[in-house]
Amino acid sequence: MVLIMRSKTTYIKFLAALLLFMYTITAEAQRPLLRFADKQFELENYAHAAQVYGEAYARKETYETARKLAVTYQTLRDYDQAFEWWGKTVAYEESNKDDFYLYLMAAMQAGEAEDLNAFLTAGGYSSFDFPGLDLETLEKLYGERKNVKLVQPKGINSSGSDFGLSRHEDSQYFSSDRGGVSSSKRKAIRLDAKNNLFSDEKSNFNEREYYRLYVKEGSGEAKPIVIDLEGVQHVSDVHVYGEGSKIMYTAFVGQTKVGSRKQSMKLTNFPGIFYGNLQADGTVSDSKPFPHNSMLEYGMMNAFYDAQSGRLYFASNREGGYGGYDIYYVEYDGMDTFGEPVNLGSGINTMESESHPSRVGDWFYFSSRGHVGLGGMDIFRAPYSAASIGTPENMGVPFNSPRDDFAYVEFSDGKRYLSSDREGGMGLDDIYLVEDLHKRLIARVIDCDGNIIAEEFDADLRQKGGDQLNTKRGATGELLADLEPEKEFGLVISKKGYFTITDNTLSTVNLKEEKLEREYRLAAIPYQTPVYVDIVYYDLDRSKIRKDAQEALDKIAELMNRYSFLDLLVGSHTDSRASRAYNEALSQRRADAVKDYLAGYNIGAERIRLEWYGEEVLTNDCGDGVPCPEPAHQLNRRSELVLEAFPDKDKQYELPKELMGKDLCDINGLFDSLRNELNSLPTIYFDFDKNTLRSVHKKELERTAIMLNRMKNLQLSIAGHTDQRGSEEYNKGLSERRAQVVMDYLVNRGVDAARMQYQWFGKTQPVNDCGAIPCTEAMHQLNRRTELRLRGEN
Repeated sequence: MVLIMRSKTTYIKFLAALLLFMYTITAEAQRPLLRFADKQFELENYAHAAQVYGEAYARKETYETARKLAVTYQTLRDYDQAFEWWGKTVAYEESNKDDFYLYLMAAMQAGEAEDLNAFLTAGGYSSFDFPGLDLETLEKLYGERKNVKLVQPKGINSSGSDFGLSRHEDSQYFSSDRGGVSSSKRKAIRLDAKNNLFSDEKSNFNEREYYRLYVKEGSGEAKPIVIDLEGVQHVSDVHVYGEGSKIMYTAFVGQTKVGSRKQSMKLTNFPGIFYGNLQADGTVSDSKPFPHNSMLEYGMMNAFYDAQSGRLYFASNREGGYGGYDIYYVEYDGMDTFGEPVNLGSGINTMESESHPSRVGDWFYFSSRGHVGLGGMDIFRAPYSAASIGTPENMGVPFNSPRDDFAYVEFSDGKRYLSSDREGGMGLDDIYLVEDLHKRLIARVIDCDGNIIAEEFDADLRQKGGDQLNTKRGATGELLADLEPEKEFGLVISKKGYFTITDNTLSTVNLKEEKLEREYRLAAIPYQTPVYVDIVYYDLDRSKIRKDAQEALDKIAELMNRYSFLDLLVGSHTDSRASRAYNEALSQRRADAVKDYLAGYNIGAERIRLEWYGEEVLTNDCGDGVPCPEPAHQLNRRSELVLEAFPDKDKQYELPKELMGKDLCDINGLFDSLRNELNSLPTIYFDFDKNTLRSVHKKELERTAIMLNRMKNLQLSIAGHTDQRGSEEYNKGLSERRAQVVMDYLVNRGVDAARMQYQWFGKTQPVNDCGAIPCTEAMHQLNRRTELRLRGEN
């Protein structure tokens, strides 16, 4: 029994020693691999480093090796592998919050973290653990997808890395490493991602060939551009200007020594900007370095010449910046004269890198790793003016993705391009053409108080020559629709009881903005609004139109022919002599006489509404058996004529062209010009030292009373005057009585006294100054008056 126990103990000790020996052997075997991998990483041979790290991890799985693999793949921009290895890293107990943050970034770049809150929760964190992570902005960027799509232009992209498009006429210029490719399928490295690369034959960074410039002319094949710069390795960031005769590019010229062999391999090489002449055969000659290059001290890249402002923009990590690569500009004449570099400041530049500047119109574009984005590099735009560049904004999805998005350019014909290594591309980096899916029409239909009309109305939106398009109402009541790019449209908005709105000016042709915004005011139709009144009088027991009435009817006929929205209301009357039945028939004949007269002007009967009252509505007290003078009876033998705008309450009227451009919500002022033309008010004249109304003026005041009773919005001013004979005090009293008699007459005819204001001026405001000049009786007569004026009229 004791022997058995000793045997078991001996076996366990042996097994433990064996495992320790094997662990030591494995650890010892791993250490050289890690040291070699670390050296390759230090030399920026990242592809080789990843391979060796992988072998080391296969021998012994540790937190440190997993993390190094994650960092290496992140550097290589192999986001799927980076996401996988960061996932393994954070699974170790040794991992920390910083590791998880990098895991989150990798997840975003790999498209695995659209629900950021859920991702954080699953990892045991919340947004409070990462105060620098702006979740609200990220969710907004993901949620507000722009109405564009990205398509790959024909004949440009390859299975390699293609980026940075420039154009002149039908020639397209870009960067590519589509030459010979090694067996490695790792992502290509652009100079914007890491800029102190160096190798003799190919990029040790990722084992791919160096970048070259290519040109694609029309529908032809892409061909390489021959650069005359000696010792050049990477060449990228092509920018063509000067009517296609000048070219700028970024070049990497590796140097292994400066003066002494001891300095070999200790140099850090940076890219620089060069410019030269672009020949018709596609070659570049007379290449010159940008005078601010210093390729052993700092990098210069991404040149963009804005000829309009005379500025050359570029990115550089020169001393004095905010961190990484900043965007600068120099004044440039387009030839060989360059100013001093000016940093665009902290509004654009961050502690991380900014790159790929461009500008068109009122917008300045660039890419950034430092501003809040979706992962990797994102494209931003900022308002541009000659004096300043405003606050940048992320251009959102789909301009940006969780991967690298950069080199946004826009040309004078509206074509827009960007470069990206997003999922679904043809190669490692691809050039994309930005096309509008649609433009968004946002139409605010408001009432006369400026409020959006919430209730239903009809909207008929059509592409010109096409079918009706769908519209819908937004959350706040605005009218929304999707419009095809480069098309023209017509919109009709209608609502019962309101003027129909027609807009045939809607167009997305050359529209660069994503939204087409309009505001329409839907105004109620002012049905049966009186705009003009007059009276015609008849002889005793007659219905024939007298000569003195023809002038008024001629004017009405002219107006009705000029304005199709005017109809005529005719109300005919008689005096009280003869029987009621007879007088009713007589008043009907008088109404018909007006209709027949206007028929001679081609005014249809459907535009004339006839009413007749016989002796029921007298203007005075001359009723049955009441003795009255003939002038009083004459006032009762009449037809009242009222021109009404929009008389049919059941009709949906189009807005008349005569009212276009007017404020349809100002009913008082809508017909002002027409009323000023037609509604001439009388001046009431008086005999010497009298305030009695003459018969002729009673007719004029009858017309005024009808006008005021029909047009409730009108106000009246009454001003009494005298001639200059008599004392000032006496004349003031006389002028007051003259104003009062006019007002009393109108009140007696049913006009509300509150709508009238009367004043008196005595002899202080003569038409003729008879104190300065000798006056005739006729001149004195012009001074003896009461003037009527619509309130507010000049």
